[in-house]
Amino acid sequence: MAMEKWGFDAAHSSVNFWIRHLMISKVRGRFGHWTGAFELDEHDPAKSHVEVQIDASSIDTGEAKRDAHLRSADFFDVEKYPQITFRSTTVEASGNGTYRLKGDLTIHGTTQPVLLDVEYTGRTKDPWGGERTGFTASTKIDRKDFGLTWNQAIEAGGVMVGDKVEITVEVSAVKAKA
Repeated sequence: MAMEKWGFDAAHSSVNFWIRHLMISKVRGRFGHWTGAFELDEHDPAKSHVEVQIDASSIDTGEAKRDAHLRSADFFDVEKYPQITFRSTTVEASGNGTYRLKGDLTIHGTTQPVLLDVEYTGRTKDPWGGERTGFTASTKIDRKDFGLTWNQAIEAGGVMVGDKVEITVEVSAVKAKA
């Protein structure tokens, strides 16, 4: 099987995250607007490539005031850095339908290498004659590595916002027409 081109089905995919709040609870969120594509060679994953562009202003944690603060210069500074991007550098099969996807993640104008653990969730034909495939990818990053350093000490000790961010991406993709 040769290299195949795929586009993300945004209506059936998601970019999600969680981070600690007040050191005791998890705040979950997502980015509602993102695009991208990938080329997949199932027989030689090393030839595969992924690119994603996320609209940083589409952050949604379910709390409008918090989302506005996250869009501000204290965090994502979406006026200056409107996009979060990911470009893969290597793809390695790690067995049993899993992969290790390495790439460059750019947030807030800072690019850092990241490693995503990827699970292949299947391939099927849809009712409209198209081909679909699915993946779940996850990683952990330190927000401070990307210049997202705002925080506030809390009276009981500790800080308002944790440093570790866990990211999960659920992908449904549609094969590009020849």
